[in-house]
Amino acid sequence: MKKQVVNNIIMALLLPAMLLSCKKFLQVGAPKTGLVDASVFASKSTAMAAVTGLYADMQGNYSFASGGPESIGHVCGLSSDELVNYSQSLDYAGLYQNTVTPLNGTPAGSTWNNPYYYIYQCNDIIAGVTTSSTIADEDKKEVIGQAEFIRAFCYFYLTNLYGDIPLNLTTDYSSNRNSSKASSDKVYEQIIVDLQEAADNLPAPGPTDTRILPNSDVATAMLARVYLYLAKYPEAIAAADKIIANTARYQLLPDLSTVFLKESREAIWQLQPVIPGQNTNEGVDFILTAAPTNAVLSDRLLDAFEPADTRKTFWVGNITVDGTTYYFPYKYKVLSSSDLTEYSMVIRLAELYLIRAEAKAMTANLAGAMADLNMIRHRAGLGNTTSSTQASLLLAIEHERQVELFTEWGHRWLDLKRTGRATAVLSPLKPSWKPTAVLFPIPQSEINANPHITQNQGY
Repeated sequence: MKKQVVNNIIMALLLPAMLLSCKKFLQVGAPKTGLVDASVFASKSTAMAAVTGLYADMQGNYSFASGGPESIGHVCGLSSDELVNYSQSLDYAGLYQNTVTPLNGTPAGSTWNNPYYYIYQCNDIIAGVTTSSTIADEDKKEVIGQAEFIRAFCYFYLTNLYGDIPLNLTTDYSSNRNSSKASSDKVYEQIIVDLQEAADNLPAPGPTDTRILPNSDVATAMLARVYLYLAKYPEAIAAADKIIANTARYQLLPDLSTVFLKESREAIWQLQPVIPGQNTNEGVDFILTAAPTNAVLSDRLLDAFEPADTRKTFWVGNITVDGTTYYFPYKYKVLSSSDLTEYSMVIRLAELYLIRAEAKAMTANLAGAMADLNMIRHRAGLGNTTSSTQASLLLAIEHERQVELFTEWGHRWLDLKRTGRATAVLSPLKPSWKPTAVLFPIPQSEINANPHITQNQGY
């Protein structure tokens, strides 16, 4: 990465405190956040520091992107069939039982307020950089591209978790405080616009660039995911092709124990941990050294691994306490260390192969779908898929996503929802399951603050 960007990363470690001290707090739809100080927009370096500061803040303890108990991976792991809850918190019990209420604090704090906080900051960065008279036009494109990417990333999770949501693209208080819900289709339209502009305006990764600052490839990879979710299969294939073809930068690593290391060649985008004395929040959250107090892997997930699947060997840990054996996610091996050896994985190459496999299967290219699926299976020590029809192949891909991407960024929960299979899969496992549980409730505090926001069905 360029020297200036390296300096920006250093500055970013101090920036979250700066952002919180800037100006007065305002309302964004319903969530509260602060404005970025206008002096940030005096130069590209300070504007980029504002952006990288957001990435650093996303690794904080209570962020939806942190990898900790409040993160998408944990929240959605409980909501689906990946994790079993051992927390005494009623919030986590509600997630596990799919009985979340509008008053539950954890979903509201981490999966609603927190993404909107980043969206608000991005809106302010975009506005400030656009009107800056001291940043060159070419530099403006890169900074704005970063902010557009973060905004799209946050809106992707908001609309997938909550459905129709306020679509706020400005920092104007009077407009945002009275925002009504935009349809999920409308939100997705903006997500695509933001990601396409980010892909066009962010630089391509250089041979020595790190994987912690999004570039055009990261935006393209995210577009591939979005296109798959929207059933735009040719577009999903084309976007995935661009990433998979870049073999000089990306590789399915044959050694599963190295996949989640920092600067892994499988990584398309990683977040760098920022909490002193530890590596990833995922390691702190999931690795067990005693009886569990948060969550463990479910029997349903453990039983999904085929007997020869080496992912169960490398990515599942266990501990026996008082005669009971507990299994936990072990993709991240380091619980605490001052030496950073692991970064939090956000998007990786295996997902792109599985995106392309599903998109090919949906467009009747079964041979191509099987070839992509087998790439993932072979890396896990398994033979070729035996699925040969479209229906069986789609189920095989769903299964492969289950055992490849478990506890990563809510993939299993979102997969069951987008394929319409949540009720069929979860109702036999969850006595309290109702079909309306596929969407989280809008936090009651948001509805109280903005009467134009209506509650989701079933709450």
